[in-house]
Amino acid sequence: LPEERPPVWKLFLYAVQQVIVMFPATVLVALITGFQVSTTVFASGLATVCFIFITGKKVPLYYGSSFAYLTAVASLMSTEAIMAKLSPAALAQLELWQSGAISVLPPEAISYAQFGIIMSGFVSIAAGLLIKFFGVKAVEKILPPSITGSIAMIIGLTLAGNALSDAAPNMAQMQAGTGWAVWVVSLATLLSTVLFSRYLKGIWGQLPLLLGAAVGCVLAGIILGIGGEEYSLFRTIDKSLLLSASPAHTANGIIAVPAFTFPKASAAAVVAIMPIAIATIPESTAHMYQLDIYVKDVADKKGKKMKYNMINKLWINLVGDGVCDMISGVVGGPAGTNYGENISTMAITKVFSTSVLLLAGILAMVISFFTPLIQGIYAIPLAVIGGLEIYLFGAIAAQGIAIMIDKKVDMFSAKNIAVIASIMVIGIGGNYAFGGNIPFFGLDVPCIAGAAIFGIFLNLILSIGDKSRKAKKEKAVEA
Repeated sequence: LPEERPPVWKLFLYAVQQVIVMFPATVLVALITGFQVSTTVFASGLATVCFIFITGKKVPLYYGSSFAYLTAVASLMSTEAIMAKLSPAALAQLELWQSGAISVLPPEAISYAQFGIIMSGFVSIAAGLLIKFFGVKAVEKILPPSITGSIAMIIGLTLAGNALSDAAPNMAQMQAGTGWAVWVVSLATLLSTVLFSRYLKGIWGQLPLLLGAAVGCVLAGIILGIGGEEYSLFRTIDKSLLLSASPAHTANGIIAVPAFTFPKASAAAVVAIMPIAIATIPESTAHMYQLDIYVKDVADKKGKKMKYNMINKLWINLVGDGVCDMISGVVGGPAGTNYGENISTMAITKVFSTSVLLLAGILAMVISFFTPLIQGIYAIPLAVIGGLEIYLFGAIAAQGIAIMIDKKVDMFSAKNIAVIASIMVIGIGGNYAFGGNIPFFGLDVPCIAGAAIFGIFLNLILSIGDKSRKAKKEKAVEA
């Protein structure tokens, strides 16, 4: 449970498992946005540690880089307002990044994006304070379980394509005849993880993802040993992504100080990035509903008499999210949110200890300074990651269903069906038809944000007259 702390050796293994789970998505955001990988990993760890203390060590969530901001950052880098502020050398590096010739944005460009990320934190903080003063009941009118459950489902299902593309061989591997190795490793990882979570007991039953990843890596190593380099599934990371801002420490050594940059004021960055924070609020709310259900379940099974109402901590969760955006923005990391992958890991393993998340954050910071550690975790074959993702992303979607079952959502209600149907189709359809961003009157709206906003408005419209209908129903029952 959140306040319980496992023995040190268990604590370490649980934390490593959480780091492995968050690592692929957090690094992928850095790779797509052009932020430094080591800095991004450090920022996620630092923000997680701060989040745990901000929430009084009562909310077990891991803060990682958010995909919701990808388009905003990319579009910002193409604006005249930013390009005009860059030095000639930085502008030349930005143009190389835009052409795909290099993988990292110039530090000057990242500094302007940082300002927008810091300002976006105020949106989450304001939302949290509103909930504190007006109560969770007010939030549930805007974000009822039919919406939060649906959002949780589309978060998992929109990532289904990523899971399968990581778990399946690509065309080059198929043509080279090495595609079978990818399938063997990804399926072995998936099946072993599922079997471990189902049949192992005690400490081992709480480490299925770590053990599943180990099985996949060992199998990939055996295939490499038998088939040679042609069959290698292990990855290498471009060292330019690990270069430090300090000339004294580079990626050629064991220690590479993360490339910390500092924010520079930009109105364009605020306009581009700050509004995206609105999209993370329904997502974060859905995560709290997920936690609420599963923490209560563990408490019931352990015979704990105290009530665990995680949803009552929604306000401090949002405040923590906002402060963490600021912390990440100050050191040079992308904007983020709490991670569904880590929640799924906790739901699967039944380990919700905040001490585990605290240590995971510390480990992430340590790893960011050691080039071999980052390279070692990054080297985990994509097939192994894909096998884990199939389970994790599916579990996120399943938790959305659990929210609606637990809150007894009426699935025969015309209003609920309309809201759920709209959210599901806009969220999933937007991902597969438009690649994640729906073109809407000249704007690129992230599909999850668009689905959530549409669902909220539709639910509010369809709720008109609910009180009168409820009163008539109560009178009929009394009669």
